[in-house]
Amino acid sequence: MNDSIKENHSFCIDKQLRRHIEREDYYCYYFPVPLLHRVSFLGGCTCSRRLKLLPLPCSAGGVIVMAKLVKAPIRFLPQEWNYSNKTHYNNAEVQRSRSERLVAESERLVDEIENTTRKTQRDVNKKLEQRIEEITYWKKELNTKLDELIIENDLLLAQKTRLLKALDKLQEPLCIAQQCLVNRENRVGIDLVHDEVERELMKEVEVIQGVMALLQRTLEQTDEQIRLNRSAQFYLEKDLKDKFTALTVDDYAASMTNNTPDISYVANVVRIEGNSVTPQEWIDFTNTNIVKADKQKNSSKALRSLIDSILAETTNDVLKQNEAVNLAFKFRIQETKDAKCKLEVHLNRVLSEIAAQEKNIDLLKKTIMDKEGPLKLAETRLDTRTKRPNVELVRDPAQYRLISEVQEITTNVDRLRETLGQAEMELKGLRRNQLALEEDIQVKENTLYIDDVLNSNLRKSISVNYF
Repeated sequence: MNDSIKENHSFCIDKQLRRHIEREDYYCYYFPVPLLHRVSFLGGCTCSRRLKLLPLPCSAGGVIVMAKLVKAPIRFLPQEWNYSNKTHYNNAEVQRSRSERLVAESERLVDEIENTTRKTQRDVNKKLEQRIEEITYWKKELNTKLDELIIENDLLLAQKTRLLKALDKLQEPLCIAQQCLVNRENRVGIDLVHDEVERELMKEVEVIQGVMALLQRTLEQTDEQIRLNRSAQFYLEKDLKDKFTALTVDDYAASMTNNTPDISYVANVVRIEGNSVTPQEWIDFTNTNIVKADKQKNSSKALRSLIDSILAETTNDVLKQNEAVNLAFKFRIQETKDAKCKLEVHLNRVLSEIAAQEKNIDLLKKTIMDKEGPLKLAETRLDTRTKRPNVELVRDPAQYRLISEVQEITTNVDRLRETLGQAEMELKGLRRNQLALEEDIQVKENTLYIDDVLNSNLRKSISVNYF
């Protein structure tokens, strides 16, 4: 029939219609309009897959009838229906419980933050009070030192006697102390430490230089000492002025409350100023000024003392510090020798542990390789049993045991590999420690050569006499 239709009527379908037909699963038939009522029986055919007729007009004067297969809707089992309901119940219960926990946590958080804020404000107020007390204390100390220094400036006298010989004799111990410090700079690694020996040597240099400076200042004019006293006085006065300003600021800050009228938000205020200092640095700064003032005051007093007393005291200081340096050298050398011995003991233990860890790694690798056979066997058995025909493909206990066997072997192999990785990491760590210990032993040998040979021989030539 289609061939006869094509002979009498042109089969013309618009481009838009053709694209629609190509996208959908339609069967297309062309009928002239007079014949359309004769094919209406197609809509009434019955079969397992129904036909849906869609008549569309055509530019050729006829109608194109498209028939599409309509599939039946998916049907579900009662068990699936029940499972869907239970899933919705459980989801609703979980969401409700989570919401309840969030509400309770929110209430707890609000109370906690309120208590924390009040506690923090109390702590800030306490800290401000402590700070004010501390500034007041140091301000009082500075005032006391400033008054003493001003009085001492009025009493300054100078005497000149027997000082050139003393200055010449102090050159030798000073040079030896400085040379010891230079030699100790040749220490390497961790032994380049600011230890007690270095502190005592630096203190010895400072003591000798202080003595020489004191003796040299005694030879100078009284005006020079007055100038130094005035310099210390300037720093004390400047520090006092700063502390008065800081005290005023902190008093005002401590008097503020949450209801103070002029409080407001301040942008970028939560920061640490680049030129700020730590509390210890603040104390050290003031203490340094006080120490400087005391030093100048003591220098002025020394200038007013008898030269014999000055020389006796300075000589005692040099001798005392010389003994302290020698004692520090003795303890440090013994400490370094003990550390070297302990390092050698630990090195031997590390070497033993490296050998044991290497055996452990070999054992783990062998165990992993030994598990390849059982794993291959279990997987091959599982694969072989999949070839059972039809109903013989039973999920029997043997099947489940094979599956658990594969999982068990795989898990054990993973554990072995994890342990192997840890063992290899430990081995690397042990070898790094071995290198570190060997290097540290060499460092200790170098330190012993510097302190026990070079510096000890130098210090034997020091001779300090009373002038």
